[in-house]
Amino acid sequence: MSDTTAATPPPATLAAPLARKRAGLPPMVLFALLWIALMLGIAFLADWISPFSHTALDLRARLAPPVFMGGSWLHPLGSDELGRDVLSRLIVSIRLSLLIAFGAAIIGAVLGVTLGFLAAHFRGLVEQAVMALVDFQASMPFLILALSVLAFFGNSLPLFICLLGLHGWERYARIARGLAISAGGQGYAAAVRQLGATPWRIYARHVLPNIASTLIVSMTLAFPEIILLESGLSFLGLGVQPPDTSLGNMVGYGREYLTRAPWILLTPSVVIVLTTLSVSLLGDWLRDRLDPTLR
Repeated sequence: MSDTTAATPPPATLAAPLARKRAGLPPMVLFALLWIALMLGIAFLADWISPFSHTALDLRARLAPPVFMGGSWLHPLGSDELGRDVLSRLIVSIRLSLLIAFGAAIIGAVLGVTLGFLAAHFRGLVEQAVMALVDFQASMPFLILALSVLAFFGNSLPLFICLLGLHGWERYARIARGLAISAGGQGYAAAVRQLGATPWRIYARHVLPNIASTLIVSMTLAFPEIILLESGLSFLGLGVQPPDTSLGNMVGYGREYLTRAPWILLTPSVVIVLTTLSVSLLGDWLRDRLDPTLR
């Protein structure tokens, strides 16, 4: 009886690792996950949950206050200077801003990883040319480049997304090059190469999955920067153009009514702050979880 009791750990001992695992998600990270899920849900369901069209005018309800400031439930977050529903415009703005941010982040990651792998594979002149582009991109103020391109080629949504995709690609190129060179010296990459695998198969099927965690963390850290950059350019009138709307576009239009109707500006500003904060918190948490030296 005593041997069986000694060999079987008590329930408290068995429950301790599970409790630690459940407690391993900090409250701020849980909030970040919930907020990001809410934003994604709003973006996917924007056409069904918007109470009005984001371009619908109601001049009789101009500058109507939100509910918490004495307004009516017809416009829960108030209306703007043309009587457009702020809630409807906010929902559409979230969808467009997330679309731009996700598209630009993917373009930057694909471009940077591709050039990083090319530099790691060919070395020599190719590596020098790629690293020269990386240094040039890092030294060029991106805002000046964006203003020049938009002023010369005009503004369109695909061009705007591609332009934002050029922001930060040099980080992915540096990371991909360094990790690919490191992986090339390890046993698994050399073994696959000796078996006759093509360079495409080596990098796409073996090297990339092993460095994907680092690249994903880099994307989560760069994602807030893209949102803020899009908001800044739209605030200046160089980003999303009417009749489309984005979070930065709403902030830009609301600055003229800050004293009379602050809800026009404050509502999208709060969404921008919480979204960038949530993605940053999630990126920091993923970095700590995926870093083997911190386990």
